Formats: sequence, C-alpha cells, structure tokens
Amino acid sequence: MPRRIPLVIGHRGASGYRPEHSRAAYELALEMGVDAVEPDVVATRDGVLVIRHENEISGTTDVADHPEFADRRTTKRVDGVSLTGWFTEDFTWAELSTLRCRERLPRLRPENAAFDGAEPILRLSDLLDLVRDGARRLGRRIGIVLEVKHATYFQSVGIDLAPLIEEDLRAGGWAQGEHPLIVESFESTVLGRLRERGIAASFVYLIEAEGGPFDLVAALGRAAPTYRETVGPAGLDRLVGAVDGISVDKSLLLARGSRIAGDAHERGLTVFTWTCRPENAFLSPPFRGSGGRASFGDYEGEWAVIADAGVDGVFVDHPDLGAAFFRG
Repeated sequence: MPRRIPLVIGHRGASGYRPEHSRAAYELALEMGVDAVEPDVVATRDGVLVIRHENEISGTTDVADHPEFADRRTTKRVDGVSLTGWFTEDFTWAELSTLRCRERLPRLRPENAAFDGAEPILRLSDLLDLVRDGARRLGRRIGIVLEVKHATYFQSVGIDLAPLIEEDLRAGGWAQGEHPLIVESFESTVLGRLRERGIAASFVYLIEAEGGPFDLVAALGRAAPTYRETVGPAGLDRLVGAVDGISVDKSLLLARGSRIAGDAHERGLTVFTWTCRPENAFLSPPFRGSGGRASFGDYEGEWAVIADAGVDGVFVDHPDLGAAFFRG
C-alpha cells in the first residue's frame, strides 16, 4: 500500500545548503528531520567505497588544485559517455583523503561555495557511523538510501562493488535490518547480486526519463529495454519479485495522464521520485517564476502534483522545505 505521508530523503545530505556529500550536508539533513539520507557510492583503486556523486571528481573536489595529481587527468568512457577529468578508481584512499569537498553548482548555489575546502571526502563507512550515531543522539530512526553508481563500469576495470558494499554494511552494522536501509541503482543486476548476498534491505530500481540501463545495454545491445518500457505495465510486471520498488525521474510523474505510480502500486511496488528542488532551474516550465535560475519558483505547486500521485518517498535538496511541505 502507498504511504499516506512520503519518506523525506535528504538527497546527498542537505545539498541545497552545503556542498553535496559533505559531512556538514549530512549532519544538517539529520537536524532538519529527514527520514533518511541518500549517498552515492563509488570506489577507489584499492577498493575503498567513497561518497561522491560520480567517479569523476573534478567538479566536487579540489583535485585540480593538487599539482601532484596533474598527471592523473584523463579521458574515459563511463556508461557509454566520454568524460575528461580525475576518476576515483585512479587514486588510493590515502590519496583521495587529501582532497577537500567543493560545491558542484557554485553559480546556482553560491552560498554553498562558501564552504568549499572545509571538509574531506567521506567513506561509506564514515557515513554509516554518522547516521547511526545521529539517530541515537536524536532519538529516532533514520535510514540510508544507498545508491550504487556505475557497477558495470567498475566491474570492467576490475573493481566489483557488490562484495565491497556487503563488507562495509556488515562491518558497520547495517546489513541485517539493524537500521532502515534501501539500496538503489540504475542497474538492476547489481541490486540482484546484493539481494543474493543476504543484505536485509529494500531494493529500488532507479528510472531515468530517457535512455536505458547500461548493464542491460552492455549485455543485450539494442534488445535491452528502455527505461520508459520498464515503467510500462509489461515492464512493471517483470520487476515484481526482482525489486521492491522504483524511483523515477519526477518528469515521468508530472507528465499529463501519467499512471506510473498507480500501476506500480497495483503490483505491490513502492514508488519514489527525484529530485524535488525549489529553484527555477530544476522546476518544470509551468512552475517556474521570475528572478532567474537560482530563484525559487512555485515549487509547492509542482510538489503538490507529486504528492497527489501517491509516492512513497521523495528526494529533496532542502530537507526543511521538504519536511514542511510533504508532512504538512
């Protein structure tokens, strides 16, 4: 059954107020009352899981300011896309630990950029401890929605994310239902592998508005289903028993006549959506206001459509606004 009040999930922490994935962003999200926080997980060369939006880190760290790492800048194809920069898998954890976090969207969120350089990168193990200890201090249950990034790509360079994730979850006391845990990915194969390893979690399939999942494209080529096909009735039928829910680009729910949430709920699947942000830059056209990309538009109008769809969870960059609206 759909939740009457959706989970409010701090997207990369309170990333509307602090550089994403920084300790300060996560601590602020907990203080603002989130039900859970969402880290993205990638890996280092020596198999340490770190919390970064992508494995390419030029926009979220000060790596470009480190002359000792200048020769690590390179071009790679990740999930079929050519990227130039610095990549976590080319560094050991000892090397990455010397870097500092930076705001990824400094022009849109200049206030966040004031915190650039203040904090080092977090490991997954650090975040597991931070959330567990924060929940104990605040006296309430707080979960983690763990996003696994680029599992097929990492496998291709000799780094298997599944056993590394299992190891950290078990060592941190998060693998056996001790705390609320959801594992999500745009690749269903890694979700299946983690389920087979006995991780006590809900497994949620992330759905883009366009394109298809890289793991299936790599395996099946043109025969791979698109994301849009996956959230059609026949595609949802195939997900039953394989995953516990879906998490869709909000544009799919905002589309006129969308039946995705209802169709998924009829099949016993939970429905999350991403990402609820107040700035005009992120709002769909009918809800944008005056004042430029960084100004807040009619985010409550957009969020009302999402709430009316009956979603079970929403990812928010501004947890205070999300909690006030979706719990109001």
